[in-house]
Amino acid sequence: MGGCIGITRSRSGPNEESSGTVSRPNSGGLRKNQSLCHETIRWKSDVPLTEGQLRSKRDEFWDTAPAFEGRKEIWDALRAAAVAAEAMDFQLAQAILDGASVSVPNGYLTECYDEWGTRYQVPIYCLSSPINMVKEASGRDSPAECSEPVDGGAAMALRLRLSTGAPDMDLPVCSKHTIAHCKAKLHSLVNISPCRQRWFYGGRLLGDRLVLEDAKVTPGYVVQVIVAPDDNRHS
Repeated sequence: MGGCIGITRSRSGPNEESSGTVSRPNSGGLRKNQSLCHETIRWKSDVPLTEGQLRSKRDEFWDTAPAFEGRKEIWDALRAAAVAAEAMDFQLAQAILDGASVSVPNGYLTECYDEWGTRYQVPIYCLSSPINMVKEASGRDSPAECSEPVDGGAAMALRLRLSTGAPDMDLPVCSKHTIAHCKAKLHSLVNISPCRQRWFYGGRLLGDRLVLEDAKVTPGYVVQVIVAPDDNRHS
């Protein structure tokens, strides 16, 4: 299931880990901290993945990561930093790490430590897309994730702010839509595929399966949409 990693690296490169783990070192000594590397990790999956498969793989990891020990707020910070770094917003990613007192001794999120010395390891597939990504056969996201609910609930408008720098926009949706459906709707308007969208509200990442009314977005408040680069343009 995990990809066979091949990485172009600078300095001391990231560990080639395919699953996330946490360990507590024997000594609580201080570790050297590096600034986050301003580069995208390149790797190749042993089994080519579609965008939907990669997204599911990531969601599965982040949903279960707190069970690996460690603190949930640190895992949440690592997830937010990974999303920001993949969108090439390294300044935001560094600010998130600094705010959570997370150190990265080798400059990569593959190996991190909290202020108590607990070690966190993030798999590379959560940090960047494989170079051998393949397109969905239908070119669309899974119908189960994006189909219109039978009862859409109350009509509402979401105020979105995209990291692309475009003006804020209001997206017409319904309260019982999932975030995945809202991403698909945004895709139909601005042609940004759902796999490149990461939605944040109140500092929290909104998962694809979350129903909009459960996200408790206050009318008029802004949902931040971080847009990852389109790697297909360089293939």
